Amino acid sequence: MYVVIKGKKLIGAALCLIIVAAAVISWIGFSNRDDGAVEAAASNDNWGLSFQEEGKTPVGNATPEFLKQYNAYFCGNSEDKKIYLTFDCGYENGYTPAILDALEKHNVKAAFFVVGNYLETSPDLVKRMVEEGHIVGNHTYHHPDMSQISDPASFQEEITSLEKKYQEITGLEMQKFYRPPQGKYSESNLKMAQELGYQTVFWSLAYVDWYVDQQPTQEEAYAKLLPRIHPGAVVLLHSTSKTNAEILDDLLTKWEQEGYTFGTLNELCG
Repeated sequence: MYVVIKGKKLIGAALCLIIVAAAVISWIGFSNRDDGAVEAAASNDNWGLSFQEEGKTPVGNATPEFLKQYNAYFCGNSEDKKIYLTFDCGYENGYTPAILDALEKHNVKAAFFVVGNYLETSPDLVKRMVEEGHIVGNHTYHHPDMSQISDPASFQEEITSLEKKYQEITGLEMQKFYRPPQGKYSESNLKMAQELGYQTVFWSLAYVDWYVDQQPTQEEAYAKLLPRIHPGAVVLLHSTSKTNAEILDDLLTKWEQEGYTFGTLNELCG
């Protein structure tokens, strides 16, 4: 009898451990699954969010206070109904003109984080962004996993080579806003960007919009972007998305009807 009871206790203990482990894994998965930006578990080199209350700023895997010491940000004032709209531009997919048209219609100034390929293939669109008052930010030249780059010279090359190409095209110096590709970063990366005079910009709202062959429906996009908008939101959208180009005019209208206005990264990071 004693042996049987002992065996049951051991089995019970093992089951408890499994349940606890499963709960932890589920929470970590939830913290990133729905923000549309990072599918892997949050870590100190992979930006992640946990949406805990509708209409409120999500919890990032780094606090605003920690980020600010490196001139890095992911959200604005949680009491100010202002949105900071940003786009990541890995390449031109034919939808940026419609996006720019919608922004111009609403007099919204956005930030476009571009890579080297975009500058090489779409210089006229980059010029239009500048002419219409948008910020063109630094998304690195080759879009590597920057968290794997520990050598300051290599890190700097990814940043400054894009600056040079931008200046060739526009005749202007690039504004000092940096977004790590895929949100992958390290504390040393944040420091290196800061030393180059950059402010690092993550995000507090995004959704899975970058799979060209698996675009979300308009209804699916609204289901993510409307309930999760919040005061001080830094919104990340991809300019390669057909859905984004189709809904942007209406999306901006819906946000405006909720009482939101739109700010710039200069205001966010100033």
